[in-house]
Amino acid sequence: MATLNRFEDLKVWKDARVVNQKLFALLLEKDSTKFGFLVNHIFKTSGSIMDNIAEGFEREGNKEFVQFLSISKGSTGELRSQLYRAFDLGLITAENLEDMIDKLNHISAQVSLFISYLKKSEYKGNKFKEPSTYYGHSRESDFFDLNKE
Repeated sequence: MATLNRFEDLKVWKDARVVNQKLFALLLEKDSTKFGFLVNHIFKTSGSIMDNIAEGFEREGNKEFVQFLSISKGSTGELRSQLYRAFDLGLITAENLEDMIDKLNHISAQVSLFISYLKKSEYKGNKFKEPSTYYGHSRESDFFDLNKE
């Protein structure tokens, strides 16, 4: 598996961004006086999917990343529910609903696999690596008790 240094390189984040863009294109022109509450909520939830992936990645810890991926996965379910409401109100077509639901189910599955991978991984994140030098010192023993298990 390649080492990724930016959340922008994660396929799941890219896929969530595409969903976000498509939803904006579908809903941006909708009557805000009549449906603004739902459209606003859909935009926020859609953004939450990609934002939580990014935030978890940037925290640089395996456990924190899993936590934020879990929140992102929850947002995919929330967004699917909101899209059914949008369909029921006539804001989106059945074809749009089906397309978005398929994309969100795929993202949810990607997130689940990513969570499983991180939980099994021995890699714990950038902040848990022990660098070979600290503040100009070359010996880790200057900062860590290397005799402790």
